[in-house]
Amino acid sequence: IKDSSEQHVFNFISSWFVYGETSLPAKENACCKPKGFYSITKLCAEQLVESYCKTYKIPYRIIRLSNIYGKNDMGVSKKKNALQFLISELSNNRDISLYHEGNFVRDYMHVKDACKAIKLVVEDGKINEIYNVGSGQSYRFKDIIEMAAVNLNSTSKIGAMKPPEFHNIVQVKDMVLDITKLKNLGYYESITIEEGISELC
Repeated sequence: IKDSSEQHVFNFISSWFVYGETSLPAKENACCKPKGFYSITKLCAEQLVESYCKTYKIPYRIIRLSNIYGKNDMGVSKKKNALQFLISELSNNRDISLYHEGNFVRDYMHVKDACKAIKLVVEDGKINEIYNVGSGQSYRFKDIIEMAAVNLNSTSKIGAMKPPEFHNIVQVKDMVLDITKLKNLGYYESITIEEGISELC
């Protein structure tokens, strides 16, 4: 892809999962300690991109996405996009249970803002750099679910459940990204979490 300088750049989409356990908000220069197969292979892919591009003198950027949400995701399930799966359950007035009673935080970003941010990084971001793409805000999962329940006038009961051992092994409990570098490019949020959840409902 050509950027604003009209040079070809390898822009690689990665994930917040590569950070693993780290100080929050997670900064691009943090030491990554990924947990689980997906997270480890995602970091490996970043390293392969970096090595290949340095070997063949190709400029690159690595873009680490936060939790992205938005309408019309056809792959929603318990294991993929749990937020939208649970909102669907609430809309059908089915009882739900949350890991850790919903007392964990995530960095949620609307898909339209994510696309805008990616475009900004691709066009104006420095080469051979890593960029976090997220809201930079810490949202407690329980608060988001309760917000959705109110929007839907849902009669669902919201309970708690213990995360399976597998979940604890492969995923960190809390995550929020430092988006200072993204903001320095001129990024600003267009869709608030309240607006985004209302849209999903």
